[in-house]
Amino acid sequence: MSVINILSPHVADMIAAGEVVERPASVVKELLENAFDAGAQNVTVEIRGGGAPYIRVSDDGCGMAPEDAGVAFLRHATSKLRDERGLEAIATMGFRGEALAAISAVSHIELLTREKGSASGTRVTLSAGDIQDMGPAGCPEGTTMIVRDLFYNTPARLKFLKSDRAEAAACVQSALRCALGRPEISVRMLRDGKEEFFSPGDGREDSCVYTLLGRELASSMLRCVSEDEGLKVTGFVSSPAAGRGNRSAQYFFCNGRFIRSQLLQAALEQAYKNTLLTGRYPACVLYLDLSCASVDVNVHPAKTEVKFSYEKKVFDLVYHAVQLSLEGEKRSAAVELSPSTKKAIEPKADFYRSMSAESFRQNGYSVDRPRAAQSAPARPQTPPAAEKRPDFSAAFASLHASSPLEQTRLDLSPVQKIEKFEKKVPDSTEKAAESVEKPVQNVEKPALPDYKILGETMKTYILVEVGEELLLIDKHAAHERMNFDRLRAMDRQILSQTLLTPAPLKLDAGDAELLEQNGELLSELGFEIEPFGETDYVIRAVPADILASDAVPAVEEILEKLRRGKAPDRQSARDEILHTVACKAAIKAGWDTSPAERERIVREVLSGRVRYCPHGRPVSAVLTRRDLDKMFKRIV
Repeated sequence: MSVINILSPHVADMIAAGEVVERPASVVKELLENAFDAGAQNVTVEIRGGGAPYIRVSDDGCGMAPEDAGVAFLRHATSKLRDERGLEAIATMGFRGEALAAISAVSHIELLTREKGSASGTRVTLSAGDIQDMGPAGCPEGTTMIVRDLFYNTPARLKFLKSDRAEAAACVQSALRCALGRPEISVRMLRDGKEEFFSPGDGREDSCVYTLLGRELASSMLRCVSEDEGLKVTGFVSSPAAGRGNRSAQYFFCNGRFIRSQLLQAALEQAYKNTLLTGRYPACVLYLDLSCASVDVNVHPAKTEVKFSYEKKVFDLVYHAVQLSLEGEKRSAAVELSPSTKKAIEPKADFYRSMSAESFRQNGYSVDRPRAAQSAPARPQTPPAAEKRPDFSAAFASLHASSPLEQTRLDLSPVQKIEKFEKKVPDSTEKAAESVEKPVQNVEKPALPDYKILGETMKTYILVEVGEELLLIDKHAAHERMNFDRLRAMDRQILSQTLLTPAPLKLDAGDAELLEQNGELLSELGFEIEPFGETDYVIRAVPADILASDAVPAVEEILEKLRRGKAPDRQSARDEILHTVACKAAIKAGWDTSPAERERIVREVLSGRVRYCPHGRPVSAVLTRRDLDKMFKRIV
């Protein structure tokens, strides 16, 4: 007796329906995509309950002729694909001809359709995929599809549906994603007679994002545009200060189709590296446009997963587009001046812009020359062979910037510093020095608004008056970013300091293995750690900016980050280590800060170079004159 049975077409259709129609939200998506392919300019979606009792989708598209309406619900019946060559470049939202057959197999359907220019329309009713009635009817041009009692004949699927509230929310979200991908089409969503959203359909991405995602999210978005070799990405990404707790606000579209792509997600989040708060995720609405032949959408029944022919190009395009948007962010969480204030504030004269490279060197790399430099004796003449010796004051300054020992160094004039350092420079380093000198000569000091440092409060926040605004700067967060940027820009081994008393470090087997794997990188970044037993180690040196008391906590924190898998490659691991180094070396809340250090932090923040700490926290906030007046009831 044969044990292999040939399933009836009805059972086969019900099985296929399970692949395409997972829940009411799937029906909403499929019917909306059909309306888009029909050339509709206005679409209305209405659901009742959770969507299973009633779904109606009406559009003003091209409609169907009576002969097409009768075969539209057959499996693999489609107007969008004629042969296998059509699969090589799919330009429509649907193409398989499975959606209507799958939906009709598990529901009761009423179809009203009228072709443009026709005197009358057609009405078709179906039950479990079988046509019950068909004939002429009066209806507007376009198509109206009503789906009732979804899954009435598949109790197993019906019992796995969630609550009406959850299913309705899924339907609304599905319709919103479709509407967001087509700004040129107006979509209205109704739930139990109440309007959930309405997109204007004016073709503008910004108005579509504003109306569908809300003012709060839209106001935190940055414009994103980039194009390269036939690939184009447009849309919006959120400011780092507006990070979210999950990825639910990430919307990716490929040629108008909503997709889920780990490639695009990775490109987006990689661009936010070192600016977004740990545990937060960026929001985005990104539209990727490319030739239909370079993307395959026929890889998943729901058509939400795609494959790109040029994955690296797509990744790079999205990554650089997002990165440029973040770098071009005009405002920060720090300073946002009103137009009247901007007009009133005059930028200071740019000293460096008008200064020649020669006079720049003669001034000892300092804008305000100390008196010691002005009275220093003339530099003795050197033989011709020594005239080519490079100027190392920039390297000297970078090696000692922000060091804890900075307060105890001798106060030498710039010329004396150069002479003292040059005596120790071997001839073999002359070529390396040339690469150090060039960028220093081209440094330009950004124009800053007029400001006055009022002091600091709670030994944590620096208070700065900028026009009619009060700027509050978190000195630890700002200094941490300054340290991180400086350390990250170094293309050589970070200067370390030997501990007077080596610090013992006891690890478990897992951390010991992790330390061995990353030993070379730690050494490059200024740590000197030696084994002192099977799982015991001693720390003999740490980066120069870290206090000896922070040696063990710093290494333990680094190992914790590496163990959690936050560093998938060497550069990411290096950044994670530098996060800890920068944090440990930064000025702490509660510390007394010198006026000179406050001045340096304020200038970096006002220049726009420091906006977020390496973990993504904003370094500053602003209170306007209007805010204070409202606080004290001067104005209403």
